[in-house]
Amino acid sequence: MFRNIKDSLTVSTAMKASVVAGLAAVALATGVPAEVSRSYADAVNVQAPQVPSFANVVDAVSPAVVSVRVESRVNTAAEEDDSFGLGRGFDDLPDDHPLKKFFRQFEQQQGRGQQKGQNQQKNSEDNKGRLRPVAQGSGFFVSEDGYIVTNNHVVSDGAAFVVVLNDGTELDAKLVGKDSRTDLAVLKVDGKGKKFTYVGWADDSKVRVGDWVVAVGNPFGLGGTVTAGIVSARGRDIHSGPYDDYIQIDAPVNKGNSGGPTFNLNGQVVGINTAIFSQSGGSVGIAFAIPATTAKDVVTDLIKSGSVSRGALGIQIQPVSKDIAESLGLSEASGALVVAPQEGSAGQKAGIKNGDVITAVNGEPVKDPRDLARRIGAMQPGTKVDVSLWRNGKSQSLSVELGSLPADQSQASNDDDQQPAQPPQPSSEKALADLGLTVGKSDDGKGVAITAVDPDSDAADKGVKEGEKITSVNNQQVSSAADIAKVIEQAKKDGRTRALFQIESGDGSRFVALPINAG
Repeated sequence: MFRNIKDSLTVSTAMKASVVAGLAAVALATGVPAEVSRSYADAVNVQAPQVPSFANVVDAVSPAVVSVRVESRVNTAAEEDDSFGLGRGFDDLPDDHPLKKFFRQFEQQQGRGQQKGQNQQKNSEDNKGRLRPVAQGSGFFVSEDGYIVTNNHVVSDGAAFVVVLNDGTELDAKLVGKDSRTDLAVLKVDGKGKKFTYVGWADDSKVRVGDWVVAVGNPFGLGGTVTAGIVSARGRDIHSGPYDDYIQIDAPVNKGNSGGPTFNLNGQVVGINTAIFSQSGGSVGIAFAIPATTAKDVVTDLIKSGSVSRGALGIQIQPVSKDIAESLGLSEASGALVVAPQEGSAGQKAGIKNGDVITAVNGEPVKDPRDLARRIGAMQPGTKVDVSLWRNGKSQSLSVELGSLPADQSQASNDDDQQPAQPPQPSSEKALADLGLTVGKSDDGKGVAITAVDPDSDAADKGVKEGEKITSVNNQQVSSAADIAKVIEQAKKDGRTRALFQIESGDGSRFVALPINAG
């Protein structure tokens, strides 16, 4: 047994020697060192699920995305030749002034002085009012005959527009229409019979948080830049207007991306990039896009008529807070509280009053003032709607024929012509200790003047100030402290813990809910 093992070992050793000798012979014959001929393991190759590529989407949509160059008339007399940053003030100095001589000599040494002297006046006259680039953004075709969507803030200051296609072709464009409320605009190029690649709108109501999106645009003038990310949130209000309903995405969006599209993986536009949140001016992963459903309707109107027609109730509204809801006996803090109907407006004609809470339109609940503004604004003037109200602790309904919202009218109340209210002189003051207010008669006999506010009171916390007026409490007109006390007493009997005060100041009217002593 041991012998057999020994014989096996001897044979094995001999075989190894033979193999090594053979390998060495091959190595010598090929001129390669023997140690290089060692065999190696295969390179790493992980079989893992692959991240979806966006290449097919980008290839399909890129021809539809354009760069928008905006030009404006610039009076170049304000920017005379100052390449060296010396300033224009030296030309106003006497000819024999040492500084003027010094800089004239400096310019001549640079080969500029003589030519400048000969051409300065001619250039000033020739260049006056010349079109110069002032902004650049992005856009995209929505029709084969050349209609392009972009942002209003991209084109708002422009006198002329040039569209650059993804192949570098430059085409002059004209402004068809713009809408400042939604920050949208439409341009048109003449392709002289050419059919442009265009993209369609997605149903953004089906977009979910977490879905992949691809943004294509021209950040910092870098045409055809593609970035990708996901939908981070929906229904964002960034306080840019009454129709805020943005889709938030985390795809990198920077200056120059404005007006560019955000696509889903089917190559459909889910939103139009319009704003970013950034403290540095660069992308921090928070961008906002106008939803496709909003943009589609606005763009259709702009192409059709150059403007957008919107229905209007003609009322000033504010949110319903929990305190206000409690003071009015509402079960939840929703709807839109009417501060004041405008004189002669559709709302006033239909009987809507200050203190009403609009809870539904055509049977659909109203969440907040933004929801009401968007819903009414989406309807045409002259449309009849059923408006549900909460008034004096009861629900009722009114039929309203919508008026028309003037084009690009400021959404804020225009109080520029109103003078700030002067603090009225105290008259028969009576302290409402539980409210932290001291009141007296107003100068005009309407409402109750606030002559003092306890800085530690809830009223002070809610922004009530000396010099303002209380015009109503729980939608009942008041003209004295006794009137206020009477309304509060009734509210206590009704089981209310808060009362709704209408406060008037030089800035307009608003409602504030204040706690009352239920004991």
